[in-house]
Amino acid sequence: METARFSCDHVWENARLATMADNAGLFETGIVAAAAGRILYAGPAAEAPAFCPKGRTDCQGRLITPGLVDCHTHLVHAGNRTSEAEARVAGATYAEIARAGGGIMATVRATRAATENDLVAQSLPRLDALLRDGVTTVEIKSGYGLTVADELKMLHAARQLGTLRPVAIRTSFLGAHAVPPEYAGDADGYVAHMCEVMIPAVAAAGLADAVDAFCEHIAFSPAQTGRVLAAARAHGLPVKLHAEQLSNQGGAALAARHQALSADHLEYLDASGIAAMAAAGTVAVLLPGAFFHLRETQAPPVVALRAANVPMAIATDCNPGTSPLTSLLLAMNMAATLFRMTVPECLAGVTRNAARALGMAHEIGTLEPGRRCDLAIWDVANPADLVCRMGPNALYARIFNGVAA
Repeated sequence: METARFSCDHVWENARLATMADNAGLFETGIVAAAAGRILYAGPAAEAPAFCPKGRTDCQGRLITPGLVDCHTHLVHAGNRTSEAEARVAGATYAEIARAGGGIMATVRATRAATENDLVAQSLPRLDALLRDGVTTVEIKSGYGLTVADELKMLHAARQLGTLRPVAIRTSFLGAHAVPPEYAGDADGYVAHMCEVMIPAVAAAGLADAVDAFCEHIAFSPAQTGRVLAAARAHGLPVKLHAEQLSNQGGAALAARHQALSADHLEYLDASGIAAMAAAGTVAVLLPGAFFHLRETQAPPVVALRAANVPMAIATDCNPGTSPLTSLLLAMNMAATLFRMTVPECLAGVTRNAARALGMAHEIGTLEPGRRCDLAIWDVANPADLVCRMGPNALYARIFNGVAA
């Protein structure tokens, strides 16, 4: 009796396969089959149905992982802040630079002066660098406009990037990034404006997939941040939070109370914050590029997060001032070297857990039937090569939505 054969668009075969599904391990001889941009099968070749594909790729023993997910970036911005890096080398701190008119506000001035087309043109090279690292989904925050018009301009530019390159873009409104000069000395007034005007405008425009905020002593207090998160939830938008980067403000616990998708940075996270995140299912997004660039000495509590089973993601935090990093592969290396994360944790951090930090675990981050067929094919056999290298890029091919990109 002839075996039934299933039609599909493409099969990638003869691959070492890391599906990143829970407890799946590494399949030494695996295949991925896809149709209409969706995965039909991903697993050992010996257990696969008989496929009749329109196209076939022999991976010749190369490693296939899910397309990588950079779940925290500030990729859209104008200008640069190289002079601040020089100042830090000379001993200036993040807070001192901000108080002197640099930091976030320097980028606000440049971004306000730029057109949407300017922002797209300046951001494309940064995006292209991420794509060369096998990234297929990128989160991009606003937060350098701090007016309704300028924030919407940034979000429009971010979405436009997704029409110019084969990549999925997720956007986060970060109006609560800094107090703009128009509200100098009146942070509460600006928070009220965000809650009553900016968030409703962003929600009505449909340009944000989430709302973020910077809860820190140089930014917004926990009370102010809580108002922003509550307003976002009232408008049906998920929330995220920059928390515990420079000090412990209780931001992670606050994020968890608002059912945040993620709390990010977390160098000063304490036990109560970890417990709250674990209970809420909030992902810990670790940003080793900022830790490295700011020459911080207190690392996030990875051991405690691991013990509490808090999912840990890794992202570039690509931004002009504190993490001018456009390599997610290097971010993995930094997480392993600086934070002592294991190779499996690093790979999960840029796939499965990064997808969860964006509320997209049902769509990307693992190679399972029904997921979008986003693949990274690597000219290596061992996942450790992706984490431990600091040199040549090992990407062989990038597949987005089932098509070579």
